[in-house]
Amino acid sequence: MNSGTVVPELQRTIGAEGRALLDRFNLLKPLVEQMVTSQAISHVVVSEEQLEQARLGLLQQRGFDGLAQWADLLEMLGRSEDEVLERLRQSIRRRSLMRERFAAKAEARFLERKNELDQVVYSLLRLENSFLARELYLQIESGESNFADLARRYAEGPERNTNGIVGPVSLTQAHPVLVEKLRVAQPGVLLEPFRIADWWLVVRLERYAPATFTDEVSDQMCQEMFDIWVDQETTASLSQLGSETSEPASTSGFVDFSISR
Repeated sequence: MNSGTVVPELQRTIGAEGRALLDRFNLLKPLVEQMVTSQAISHVVVSEEQLEQARLGLLQQRGFDGLAQWADLLEMLGRSEDEVLERLRQSIRRRSLMRERFAAKAEARFLERKNELDQVVYSLLRLENSFLARELYLQIESGESNFADLARRYAEGPERNTNGIVGPVSLTQAHPVLVEKLRVAQPGVLLEPFRIADWWLVVRLERYAPATFTDEVSDQMCQEMFDIWVDQETTASLSQLGSETSEPASTSGFVDFSISR
């Protein structure tokens, strides 16, 4: 994967004034990102079978039945066939390259991030009054009232609009104190009220869904690693552009954009 011509191409085509203008309007970085990506995937071959599957997928996403409605889709999109097909090819190239370069590292990244990918669904009552929190806890615990009804009536956070239900969400999105309690909680068991900052919380874990390494998750990990690589190469290119004069870059000034296997 080599995108080492990004810097000299920019120097040759837009010059210092053009780069300054793009930078002024925050357009330089997106442009370099697109150039890095485009050059990295340019060598990937797209088969007719892959392209046809991509066309079918796009049709299904837009609510069409099959290839017979391809012209209708193009009309709805307001784009030419060549433009749509090229976008599909670029998407296929990107996905193929990500898998080729990063699939072998995907499971290791998944294991590193597993705690962030685990998901939970829990019921929540957030209250400022500790005595009310205790009272509502006892009502739920005894079966006198149900969580959803009390959440709609008493909750002081956005959970009142969802019957007290939060999730499914990643555990990392919750407060660290709540995360620790949810990690050791048993589904269906009501936790006694506890305090976080100015709030008293009544919580019940409904479902814990540990992340598993599926094909979909593997693709997600590949995507993340590819995005990190693009960002690194973009930063390197921008740094080189900033240090270069308006004179053409010499061979010794090229940045090595290859990814070591």
